[in-house]
Amino acid sequence: MMSLLAEERKKRIIEIVNNEGQVKVNGLAKIFNVSTETIRRHLEELESEQKIKKVHGGAVRIEEDSNELSMFKRRILHIDQKIIIGIKAASFVEDGEVIFIDEGSTTLQMASSIKRKKDVTVITNSFPFAAKLMEYEEDEHPFKGEMIFLGGHVKGDHFRTSGSLAERMANELFVDKAFISIDGLDHHAGITSYDLDKCMLSNIFMANAKQTYILSDSSKIGNIANYKIQDLSEVDYIITNVPHVKDFGIDDSKWIQAD
Repeated sequence: MMSLLAEERKKRIIEIVNNEGQVKVNGLAKIFNVSTETIRRHLEELESEQKIKKVHGGAVRIEEDSNELSMFKRRILHIDQKIIIGIKAASFVEDGEVIFIDEGSTTLQMASSIKRKKDVTVITNSFPFAAKLMEYEEDEHPFKGEMIFLGGHVKGDHFRTSGSLAERMANELFVDKAFISIDGLDHHAGITSYDLDKCMLSNIFMANAKQTYILSDSSKIGNIANYKIQDLSEVDYIITNVPHVKDFGIDDSKWIQAD
């Protein structure tokens, strides 16, 4: 019969997974001051109870039906807001900078403005964004900068790459600015995503950038998706069509309203 202490640890593990979206064996072993073998046993038991899903080195929350729409559907949803936000975001890109562009229907709207920048290096995991820049090569305003595409596991519905290969490439790259798309922004949960792989890649983008810009239309404000990307304290700027939300505890200078 399992001890009460073990049951308490398992309960706490479930809470951490639900809040963070993922846990690591080594991290849990330090939190509870027990061996990694004990943690692995707990994870196996929780998986058998269908409370979590084990992955290499840890566990993740069991995904229910994803609320993330396909890229095709996302591209037309709130499109007027996204165009305004995308243009505003692109205005912060300076000539000669190296930037991360996250996959997303809002970040996609930055492409037409980015093409006019000089000597910009764009690093992206978005097939549509890369295609838009390449389309402009026959335009009267062709893209004159450089583009680095992150290879990795292809998410067909969302036209993006992610996973360990993309993460490995991103870890080796350091940029001036990162432009991140999200699925939720909440004062307690922070910025969140419906896809764990996308969440982890976005986190690397943020860590390796001097400045981070979050792009969010009104539908994302107050929403909480399955996986946490970062706390709001780690965000430099939020570009949105929504007026400043004081309850979020974010400085006015970080909240950029696109209009």
